[in-house]
Amino acid sequence: MTTTTGDVLTAPSGLRLDGMPGTRPRLSWRTGRASAGFDARRIELTLDGGEPVTHTEEATGQIGVAWPFDPLAARARGTVRVGVRSGGEWSPWSAPLAFENPPLSAEDWRARFVSPRTLGATLTAAPLLSRTVELPAAVTRARLHVTALGLHVTRINGERVTDEELAPGWTSYANRLRFRTHDVTALLRAGGNEITALLGNGWYRGRLYWRGERAFYGDRLALLAQLEIECADGSTHLVVTDESWRAHDTGVLADDLYDGQTTDLRAGRGPAEPVDVLDEPLDRLFPADTPPVRPVAVVPGGVPFRSPSGALLVDFGENLVGWVRLRVRGRPGQEIVVRHAEVLEHGELGTRPLRSAKATDRYLLAGGGAEVLEPLLTFHGFRYASLDGVEPGDIEAIDAIVLSSDLRPTGRFRCSDPDVQTLHDNVVRSMRGNFLDVPTDCPQRDERLGWTGDIQVFAPTAAFIADCSAFLASWLRDLAAEQFEDGCVPFVVPNIHHNILPAAAAWGDAATIVPWTLYERYGDPEVLREQYPSMRAWVERLNAFAGEDGLWTGRFQFGDWLDPAAPPDAPGAARTDQDLVATAHFVRSTDLLARAAEVLGRQDDVERYRALAAKVRAAFAAAYVTPGGRLMNDTPTAYAMALLWDLLPTPAQRAAAGARLADVVRANGFRVATGFVGTPLIADALTDAGYPHLAYRLLLERSCPSWLYPVTMGATTIWERWDSMLPDGRINPGQMTSFNHYALGAVADWLHRRVAGLAPAAPGYREIDVRPLPGHGLTWAEAELETRYGTAAVAWRVADGTLTLDVEVPPGAHATVHLPGRTPERVGAGKHHRQAPLPATPARAETIADAVDDAALWSRLTAIMAAEGIAGDEASAAALAARGLPLPLAELAGVVAPRATPERVEELRRFFDAAVAAHTS
Repeated sequence: MTTTTGDVLTAPSGLRLDGMPGTRPRLSWRTGRASAGFDARRIELTLDGGEPVTHTEEATGQIGVAWPFDPLAARARGTVRVGVRSGGEWSPWSAPLAFENPPLSAEDWRARFVSPRTLGATLTAAPLLSRTVELPAAVTRARLHVTALGLHVTRINGERVTDEELAPGWTSYANRLRFRTHDVTALLRAGGNEITALLGNGWYRGRLYWRGERAFYGDRLALLAQLEIECADGSTHLVVTDESWRAHDTGVLADDLYDGQTTDLRAGRGPAEPVDVLDEPLDRLFPADTPPVRPVAVVPGGVPFRSPSGALLVDFGENLVGWVRLRVRGRPGQEIVVRHAEVLEHGELGTRPLRSAKATDRYLLAGGGAEVLEPLLTFHGFRYASLDGVEPGDIEAIDAIVLSSDLRPTGRFRCSDPDVQTLHDNVVRSMRGNFLDVPTDCPQRDERLGWTGDIQVFAPTAAFIADCSAFLASWLRDLAAEQFEDGCVPFVVPNIHHNILPAAAAWGDAATIVPWTLYERYGDPEVLREQYPSMRAWVERLNAFAGEDGLWTGRFQFGDWLDPAAPPDAPGAARTDQDLVATAHFVRSTDLLARAAEVLGRQDDVERYRALAAKVRAAFAAAYVTPGGRLMNDTPTAYAMALLWDLLPTPAQRAAAGARLADVVRANGFRVATGFVGTPLIADALTDAGYPHLAYRLLLERSCPSWLYPVTMGATTIWERWDSMLPDGRINPGQMTSFNHYALGAVADWLHRRVAGLAPAAPGYREIDVRPLPGHGLTWAEAELETRYGTAAVAWRVADGTLTLDVEVPPGAHATVHLPGRTPERVGAGKHHRQAPLPATPARAETIADAVDDAALWSRLTAIMAAEGIAGDEASAAALAARGLPLPLAELAGVVAPRATPERVEELRRFFDAAVAAHTS
């Protein structure tokens, strides 16, 4: 972050160009504290070979500043720097930021896609393409622009041109095919040079979807490469993929993302064969707009051990995504087989959740010394691996190579409860594993798709954990490209579900919610401007679905998917009515569209969509809300949506709904009763309704279903189901379960914003709401975030009845600090230290609800009920107590034992009174 010396203006720092490569990038930067209140800015552009050009304007924005110069051309390169004026004085210039554009249109390419004529014609084997080039002198500058239909691993003179894996990634191939540009100057030399590219099936030609379909996008692998070279003698050279390239077979006998890779290390490069130049359009090419997939960690394997059946297993200690790298010795032709799984069941690899995915890598050794076994054209989700065909003594090293889109970490959360900390760590790990070029649902089975519903609920959490602005903006471009002409949004993006009805609440609403989340968290309205047609098309589609009454009913819905009450074989059989969920989301998306229209200055649309939202909101209330504030579905998800999305017309109804939500949560024994839709909302709804202590009780519950139950079972990632593994160690019997899904980890957003108290109050955290929830089972919590303005942080501690709060506000931002019993205080940039006494808590429970809310007291009372044969656990005891929550605690015995004799009730009352007295003494 920038610093200041006294009141001296400091240079802006952290300059970035968003929308680069491109013709009109946007600029963002940070200011020093003394220059945070600037009133003018200047931007200097220097193109290579040209003179500096400066643009000065009276303006205060520093996030997403529009490009003030002529559009940049393809291959334009140069530098840009910025300065600001405060108090009549100009700051020093920022450090110059270099940029370089690649080809930007089809006309900028001379290369054409080339494909092996015969080799690689099967859907398994991986061919190699090659070309040699003679250079007359040392190379002073060289750029390689490259992509593929399929995957490519490209080398020059035997050295990889990049550490990117699984290139070019997965996009809506028919509409958008990514290429990357690499500086390969150091890899070329005077004289002969060879360029090679190993091609793999990947998403393009490999197996996709659980139906086993292959070659979804095409049946021919192909390479597109354009190498532009400048030599020391002044000569320039252009090497492109054309008919001069040659194809070879290789030792990669099979490769598939689901099934794994088979490699014969004995096989060298086969004889050369011709290639075909394909008539593939180049107008779908676009320069890389998101960080690449890279190895982001290496996890050493533990000491191999034997399973009950005798299989040789390795435990990497965490559920991860990537592959196993082995260093072994063996004999020629010896086959080594590596199988992967996320969990063990009865001590053996738990492979049933993989469904049809084989997740198996096979190697035939060359022999004669140590060999490294590592696939390059697949990935797996796993914690455990079995090693067949090798003995422990022949293994020199075992590592797991962790893959992920290389996103910059931005947020950190810590707290006093070790299990909650593990929960948050698991959320981070699940995001890392599933943000692999596409925000996927899971990384291990025969699916791994960009489900819109999953990222819709998780986007706020993701935007805190890492800078995913470019990652999700690129995915949204694919969403818009795949969106149907009638406005329907596919269930998965990229879309491979063409034969399924492409409209469902909470899933299609990713079209409105994810862009708004990116604007809210990063402050750049460009994402709204770019996605606005998609957002509006989705809302208009919903309006067409709805009847004259404004309700979205009678169509297929996922609903509150994976409600824990749903049977294993019917994950959509939730307690909350699907039409209620759909109409609530209709309101939500329409509200967000109206807000986006306001940001973009589309006033006609603001009025139209505000009116539409009001109409649907009234329809929802008429259909689903009673005058007393009850909802048709008496479920946590229904109440959470109604409370958070302003679906309850009157303050009295809102208060009643909040109280009823609290009672429903109590009656469930603080076990989670929400699925994909309700889970991101429930803790916020309880907090806003005035029951933060109940939100904490939900968070800290450890029985199943709960957020901490998987932690008690040793989970290192977030599970797809609340009970993906049963308490007895068996895998859930449903055909759809995984141990690495981030959706139910969306509660982490509440941890950041409400528990720690670091919430955005204006786009990009220009205004910060510091409103922590101290106590309730935690003694301290802290969150830190690298915003576009700089570091924002909140840390609180509770000791001896006093809350100590430390807040850091970055330059250019302000925070409103809320302390118990104090008037909210607005503070500016810098570090702020505050203390305040915590309000005293009641010394004694007065009602049955009070007793249920007190975790320690309720545990004592439940133990009595269990000993007396009334209730087996806290959840069943809470369900009995729910009959009389508002009643005095003295009546608990009669409530939980309504059919008992008066003598029996009196005996129970004495037991309960003694427990209460012991608890309060």
